[in-house]
Amino acid sequence: MTLRIAHPYVAPARGFQRRLATSREHRHHGTRERRTRETQTLRRALCVSATLVLTACGPHLVLPPIPATLPNQSSETDIELARALAPLLHVQRDEPFPLERVVAVINPTRPVIAYHLLWSHDINGQWVPWAKASDAEEVWIGYDPDSHHPTEMWTYWHGDILHTSWIGKGTPAVDVQWGKHGSLPYGVVESDLPRSRTLNLFYAAEFLLLPDIWLGKASHGGPWGFFHSYRRYRDFSRIVELAPRIDAVVTTQDPKQVLRQIFGPHHADKQPWPWPTTPQEH
Repeated sequence: MTLRIAHPYVAPARGFQRRLATSREHRHHGTRERRTRETQTLRRALCVSATLVLTACGPHLVLPPIPATLPNQSSETDIELARALAPLLHVQRDEPFPLERVVAVINPTRPVIAYHLLWSHDINGQWVPWAKASDAEEVWIGYDPDSHHPTEMWTYWHGDILHTSWIGKGTPAVDVQWGKHGSLPYGVVESDLPRSRTLNLFYAAEFLLLPDIWLGKASHGGPWGFFHSYRRYRDFSRIVELAPRIDAVVTTQDPKQVLRQIFGPHHADKQPWPWPTTPQEH
């Protein structure tokens, strides 16, 4: 019996084996690259989608109508006093957000008037859903109870209270910081500011926080950033007269209820006076 081999085995040449192995490696490498690109594309799409959802759900300012009457509404004489002592705002020239509302609060036991300022937005951190939609700031003016001339000033500066004498200086005046609306007594010496809250630090921080500013722009509008010199950052040349902008004047120790009626329930509740309040004062 003759044994035949139907398909005789012929050993491939070594060069052919190498080409075959290389071809397989290229196919595997191409598959890995394609999967990596698909994964990166999916991640980018998820990041963009999450960002769009967050910015769409970000806070939007909705102001209630101003009531015709308010509790603790001041007398005509006190209203005139509040308007006479209202500070002049020297706003940074490129300020992107408008001043929406102003409430003056006269202290019933001390010669001090608080001016609550509501700006439409803050430049930083207002795209996250749990942030406050507006930016509330404060200035306090002390006055002589007999002459009604201004004697001192306090301003709210990023968690600190700045204080200065205002005797013989005429109409109170305040510098307003770009985008964040921190209030400074007009002509303040920068070296007198808290070391961790100087103007040049805030100026530098706005460059580091550009992605945050862009997210805020996507959520509620605003600028792409502040791309000018530090000298311009300190250019407080836009003048805003506060007196005609006052929406209400009340006389009370605790203005919380009135502020919620005019600013809305979700504004930032900051301390009502430049000194610690006691339970008896509420």
